[in-house]
Amino acid sequence: MLTELEHYSTIALYSAMIVYAIAFVFYAVDLANRSGDTVAARDTASAAGASRTGVANARSGGGVATLARPEPSTQPSARQPRSRSLRIGFSLTVLGFLLHLGATILRGIGAERVPWANMYEFALTATCAIVLIFLLVQFFVDLRFLGTLVTGLTVLFLGLSKINFYVEIVPLQPALDSYWLVIHILVAVLAVGFLTLSFGLSVLQLLQTRRENRIEDGEAGGMRFLVSLPTAVRLEDLAYRLAIIGFAFWTFTLIAGAIWAERAWSRYWGWDTKEVWTFVIWVLYAGFIHARATRGWRGTRSAWLSIIAYTAVIFNFTIVNVFFKGLHAYSGL
Repeated sequence: MLTELEHYSTIALYSAMIVYAIAFVFYAVDLANRSGDTVAARDTASAAGASRTGVANARSGGGVATLARPEPSTQPSARQPRSRSLRIGFSLTVLGFLLHLGATILRGIGAERVPWANMYEFALTATCAIVLIFLLVQFFVDLRFLGTLVTGLTVLFLGLSKINFYVEIVPLQPALDSYWLVIHILVAVLAVGFLTLSFGLSVLQLLQTRRENRIEDGEAGGMRFLVSLPTAVRLEDLAYRLAIIGFAFWTFTLIAGAIWAERAWSRYWGWDTKEVWTFVIWVLYAGFIHARATRGWRGTRSAWLSIIAYTAVIFNFTIVNVFFKGLHAYSGL
């Protein structure tokens, strides 16, 4: 019975990866369409502006219609209706999430415990949390333009975890057999979900800033789809807000881990490699939030600090788990 459940979990996981991959394609098509729509809208606006200028000059008595070249704008265009590709991509993301969630639940039922005992199971849960938060955030602010990043990273992480870190279902080690496992990992995956979205927004902020600076210098803006996205200031604000939420969850991750360590090993802190990197991540995000809030670190400096902090999150999950030994070595099983 347990073997069958694990088999169904694997089928659901592969199905979710396929659906996510198709959603990724539709999100990419939407970005390509945004570029084409931007060019068409700009040409239409230019023609209309030139026509109005010519008529005005003719009426002024000059007799010659002079075409005025419109100035490029650094602001994104008005909010555009969601394209068909975007709607399909988002619908497929919902379907992929349901399959993904089913794979996670089946793994947990088959193991008769929460599926958070090793790297494969944590990757399964963390990526599920990333997609869930991406879907829920849409009720408050439209971040569907991050769909390419979210689905792409999810497929990549799931594929690498399935190939490199998959293990058969095994019982929990004594140190993990605690309700603090549920609390500690739950808040950790929620933190990773919010921080992933913040990372994506910071990357877009850098691209948008570069585009806006080039336009101010009278040069071509570059990536045309960026015209349909929020301004660099708005992207920075969204990244900052999501980072604050993720930081709050990560703070509780650190606290819950310390309490769990005291229950399991009779000490709150032991300078284990995993513990140290968890604290390093906390310091980086604390520095990012503090610097932006009180020191006036805005613009590219803020974005780069956010990206560096998220890089530490990925480093903690991959390099630290695989190549460093310690009391948390079980996470690499």
